[in-house]
Amino acid sequence: MVETAHERGLAFHAWFNPYRVSMQADPSALVPEHPARVHPEWCVSYGGKLYYDPGVPAARRFCQEAMLDAVRRYDIDGVHFDDYFYPYPVAGSDFPDEETFRTYGAGHADKAAWRRHNVDLMVREMRDAVRAVRPDALFGISPFGVWRNAGTDPRGSRTAAFQSYDGLHADTRGWVERGWLDYVAPQVYWHIGLPVADYAVLAPWWAEAVRGTGTELWIGQAVYKSGAAGQPAPWQDGKELTRHLTLNATLPDIGGDLFFSAKDVRADRVGDFAAMRTSHWHRPVLGPLPARLEE
Repeated sequence: MVETAHERGLAFHAWFNPYRVSMQADPSALVPEHPARVHPEWCVSYGGKLYYDPGVPAARRFCQEAMLDAVRRYDIDGVHFDDYFYPYPVAGSDFPDEETFRTYGAGHADKAAWRRHNVDLMVREMRDAVRAVRPDALFGISPFGVWRNAGTDPRGSRTAAFQSYDGLHADTRGWVERGWLDYVAPQVYWHIGLPVADYAVLAPWWAEAVRGTGTELWIGQAVYKSGAAGQPAPWQDGKELTRHLTLNATLPDIGGDLFFSAKDVRADRVGDFAAMRTSHWHRPVLGPLPARLEE
């Protein structure tokens, strides 16, 4: 895949979910030599899936080394984290890390602060490790599109949606402000005018969040919703993504877009992608680079 991408002038970023073990919850279904079976103290079951516990230092180091193996072996251009940190909450069930918190949580005000600290360590340490192994590789994250709502935090967006800071213990805005990322690609997977999470609110909010930080902003776009059954009217006319790019063009802090997913780009069910090509992509351009690689 790396070779094929590079032959076509494309950058190849390896995409990781750092803590996910299995999409089912039974450790015995894994091969006997699987690290989650060799080290059951690293692993927890939650919501019908298996995860490495982010609060266990040895588990965090293992996850980092597993990802760095790909950085060392392959000529990749970047390391990309998905939006999964602590799992999305399951109604009526807390992530089962009380024992881990008792063991490792000293010095933190509460479990939520400790969990954010754990995720912060994963992000900062991986940034440092990737640069040490492959200095020209980018390190970026595509977080859930809402950091916090303004009703919770005055620095948040004028939204009323799930909050990654509180729900996933992912301080996405903090990582940008501290310079831990080469780029951030928030998944702003909603249409313009959606009351609880309006694209026209969130794109300017993220543009303001990266301003002056040196972090590139590439907006994650939901091509999978375009023309899909059950999606609301804005996603059915073949022009919603074009409207997003038209808005982006008024916000110079937005350096580009990432489209999920490739199969939906190819399907282009209602011509949304073709409309973007006609309206916005008249000539080839070079991809943006963080300031540290432009010198």
